[in-house]
Amino acid sequence: MRKLPAVAAVLFFVSFVWAGPPFVTDDPEPVELHHWEFYYASLLNHDVDGNTGTAPHFEVNYGAFSETQLHVIVPLAYSDITGNSFEYGLGDIEIGVKYRLIRENDSRPQVGVFPLVELASGDSGKGLGSGHTSAFIPLWIQKSWGPWTMYGGGGYWFNKTAAGDKDYIQAGWLLQRDFSDTLTIGAELFSLSPSALGDSGEVGLNAGAMVNFDQSRHLLFSIGRDVNRADKFFAYAAFQLTI
Repeated sequence: MRKLPAVAAVLFFVSFVWAGPPFVTDDPEPVELHHWEFYYASLLNHDVDGNTGTAPHFEVNYGAFSETQLHVIVPLAYSDITGNSFEYGLGDIEIGVKYRLIRENDSRPQVGVFPLVELASGDSGKGLGSGHTSAFIPLWIQKSWGPWTMYGGGGYWFNKTAAGDKDYIQAGWLLQRDFSDTLTIGAELFSLSPSALGDSGEVGLNAGAMVNFDQSRHLLFSIGRDVNRADKFFAYAAFQLTI
């Protein structure tokens, strides 16, 4: 068995942070006070080297305080890279706190921050983890009018912990529309600057939908590709329960 290519491992963990399911770009709106969100989800990243992703990962968000959301993701990750054995196990656990700084009104958008920490809980030797802890400090902005909502922003990843690693920038913007109480469709453009030597970064175009079965049960999914690489695409699907 040959060693997992470093670039393939980096691309998996860059793409894993889908901050605003079913999208990579997030919004500044926290979960309502004393409410819960549970996600049973899976994601796929494919490129010329093979496939990586989660099957599944578990996400929990809780409105712990006014304007404040606590967040955790526990992934069961897999790595299926050409020339390597298939690997499956615990991935890097994500924790974070979303805080809304400004509420939206007719004349101004809502604004929030959502710092995240990726813990080095996955086995990097098997391609299931990055091998080090990293942190993301973003600022998100959102404005709605009628059935339309637009949000986006970005931030800075503190990722440089060893030779070859680089801190990098993530940014994105999304537009979505409510077609009914049942269906919302959106599309986003996001970018990631290089996170390691030999990495070219990523520019992603992604489209997705949210289907509301009722006030508590929801289906979310998206699919997209790197606009600079025809061989790279990604997909996400989740069942969400809100309480």
